[in-house]
Amino acid sequence: MSTTKLGNPAVVGLAGFGLTTLLLQFHNLGWCGLGPIVSMGLIFGGLAQLIAGFMEQKTGNNFGFAAFSTYGAFWIGLGIIWLLNNFGVYVSSTTDVGFYLVGFTLLTIIFFIGSLFIHRAMTFTFATLTIGFILLDVAHFGFPEATPVAAIVLIICAFSAWYMMAAIVINDVAGREILKTGKPWIQKS
Repeated sequence: MSTTKLGNPAVVGLAGFGLTTLLLQFHNLGWCGLGPIVSMGLIFGGLAQLIAGFMEQKTGNNFGFAAFSTYGAFWIGLGIIWLLNNFGVYVSSTTDVGFYLVGFTLLTIIFFIGSLFIHRAMTFTFATLTIGFILLDVAHFGFPEATPVAAIVLIICAFSAWYMMAAIVINDVAGREILKTGKPWIQKS
C-alpha cells in the first residue's frame, strides 16, 4: 500500500466554482462585462472543475465526481452559448438559456439532497445554489427583476464554496480543525 499523500481535488473545484460564480454575479449586478466570465467559465469554472471531478472519481468520491464534473460542464456549456451568441451562430434567446438553467436547477436539487448527508457547509452551499438557480430561472422566463436578488444569493454561495475550500486547505496545513464545516443534517445509517 502506498503511503503517499495525495492532494484533495476539491480545493481546485471549489476555488474554480466560487470564483466563476462570483464573477458572473458581478456581471449580473452590472459591475463588469462578460469577457472575464467567459474566460473563467471556460478555464477555471469549466476545465479545472471538470479535471477536479475526474480526480474525485479516482478517490472514490461519487458526490465530488458528479458535482464538479456537472458544474464544470455547466460553465463550459454556458461559455459556448455566450460565444455562439456573440458570433451569431445558433443564437440562444433568454428563454432558451432559461431552459438550460432549469435543467441544471433540477440537477442541483439532487445534489442539495445529497449534501444533507455530508456537512452543513456543503448543505448551505447547495441550498444557496438551488435558490440562486431558481431565481435565475424566474428571471429568464419574464421576471428580470429577480436577477439582482439571484446575484446576491449566488455571491453568498460563492463565498460558501470558498469557505469549504479554505477549510480543506487551512485545516490540512495546520494539522487540526480550525475552520469547522459542521455535522451533516442527516446521519448515515
